[in-house]
Amino acid sequence: MADYQVTVAPNGARRQKCDHPELPITLPELAQTAAACQAAGASTLHLHVRDDAGGHSLDPGRYRAAMAAVADAAPNMAIQITTESAGIYTPEAQLACLAALRPAAASIAVREMARAPEIAMRAYGLCAEAGTQVQHILYSPGCIAQLRSWYAAGVVPVATRDVIFVLGQYAPATPARTDGLTDFVAAARALDLSWSLCAFGREEQACLLAAIQAGGNVRVGFENNLETPAGTMLKDNATSVAALVQAASEAGHKLKRN
Repeated sequence: MADYQVTVAPNGARRQKCDHPELPITLPELAQTAAACQAAGASTLHLHVRDDAGGHSLDPGRYRAAMAAVADAAPNMAIQITTESAGIYTPEAQLACLAALRPAAASIAVREMARAPEIAMRAYGLCAEAGTQVQHILYSPGCIAQLRSWYAAGVVPVATRDVIFVLGQYAPATPARTDGLTDFVAAARALDLSWSLCAFGREEQACLLAAIQAGGNVRVGFENNLETPAGTMLKDNATSVAALVQAASEAGHKLKRN
């Protein structure tokens, strides 16, 4: 019924081994997870790296090492870095990360860059010059309105139409619901966006299947959810990817790979 691609987000910025023993933190763990998730059907890795204490990091050296490890373990798997602040990094630091790496792909939260509009223009301009595929992270109608205004003002190049919508959130804990997708789908159509969805909580799979049905791509993984739809713990990220791909296949959808 629909073609779709899967991105895996295996760790995020906040969760630790105490949340799940198979959460990948180290480079070998990230590489092994990437390979297993690629085999299960994921085409892209949404990459977070951690510091020596396991905290969120935007260090370019750590990113380069992680990207090399993933490329060795999972050839042809696309890698998307994150510039997520996680309450630690300023827009200036996020720009510095992009400038140092000039990555093939990066996710950028519109609401974070909106804290410093002058930095936002430089960041999006740098990405356009470097050929970085930007995926705008949109959490709410306010984020959509901000992106719309930036298109009109020329802050964001009009050709940069790749976004990811986020259903639910960490804190306060707000599980995703499928009925939250309606406004996002309407915005995607109005702005002619190429869109993906990620969803927090055990309704993740149901939300992602609804997104596929509506014409979107999906992001799945331990960054957003650790549970099966029945509420038991998932074995690992590859199990989460495989379960989604199986459910989508049973619904008649076709997985696209790189």
